[in-house]
Amino acid sequence: MRYSLAMDVTHEQNYEAFFDRDKTYDGILFVGVKTTGIFCRPTCPAKRPKPENCEFFKTAQGAMLAGYRACKRCHPHALPDAASDTIKHLIRAVEENPEKRWKASDFKALGIDESTVRRQFKKRFNMTFVAYARARRMGLALKQIREGETVTNAQIDQGYESSSGFRDAFTRIMGAPPSGKTHIVLSAAWIDTPLGAMIAMADDKALYLLEFSDRRGLEREVERMRKKLKCAILPGNNKILQQTEKEICEYFSGARKEFSIPLAAYGTDFQRAVWNVLCDIPYGQTRSYADQAIAINNPKAVRAVARANGSNQCAIIIPCHRVIGSDGSLTGYAGGLPRKEWLLEMEKKNAP
Repeated sequence: MRYSLAMDVTHEQNYEAFFDRDKTYDGILFVGVKTTGIFCRPTCPAKRPKPENCEFFKTAQGAMLAGYRACKRCHPHALPDAASDTIKHLIRAVEENPEKRWKASDFKALGIDESTVRRQFKKRFNMTFVAYARARRMGLALKQIREGETVTNAQIDQGYESSSGFRDAFTRIMGAPPSGKTHIVLSAAWIDTPLGAMIAMADDKALYLLEFSDRRGLEREVERMRKKLKCAILPGNNKILQQTEKEICEYFSGARKEFSIPLAAYGTDFQRAVWNVLCDIPYGQTRSYADQAIAINNPKAVRAVARANGSNQCAIIIPCHRVIGSDGSLTGYAGGLPRKEWLLEMEKKNAP
């Protein structure tokens, strides 16, 4: 079926997305339940009402204007998959004191349930809070080693009493024992957007990856990148990630039309040529795969162009969402076709 959004499609298609708890509709589709007077996001864990008891909206505001009140389970006003206040508080605590070894008593002192922390971090980062804090310590240790510090000093600074314990912990996270000749280190951060959380990976010089965190095949893509670049990927922050979050937030607000983030777009010469053409598509406009092929002086390479678009590592910044079929229909998008249409409609609305 052709994807459209909320009120532009049939009631049955909207209900299908709601019934399936389709995450690609989160932030795009809102469901008012007539029998309860409550409206939800499509991923709400509550039991599904009958189709005839559902009413669909494009925005939370639309649901509110129709008289519905927000669900207390799925919080439809919040950004999809947004970090909780607990997560934000603990991440700040780690950044303020990255050498700290967290214990059960620390969570109790903060009035935070340890099992809640474990569950929320596992959902957000696919790791527990303890693993997150440990990885952050190791990232700082690796940075010290890369800057010329001895392994012994890095070990002591990160609170390890024995060198063997430090090397064992280092190897479990990094995949190789510490040495003066370390690989590329990428910091990973999560950015909340109206369409769901995005994960960004960068070093101090360039952005390597930006993608929706629920993208299908993302873990395989990250693992390929890790092996190809021989890099370590650790939670953290740096000036490139801060710039990325700022510019992405400005983009979603409609205020930013172009990006200035330096990219480390690694790929074949053909792929980079295709990505360069993508970046030439003006904000608010679209091109076809055939148009792209002509632009790189290879009009017969339409399928190869489509594959190169799919290999793009920096969603939105390299705007593969601006490519549609020659007949004007939406075509494949790794982040999901509902998101693609939302992005195109948003850009069209805010185009100069």
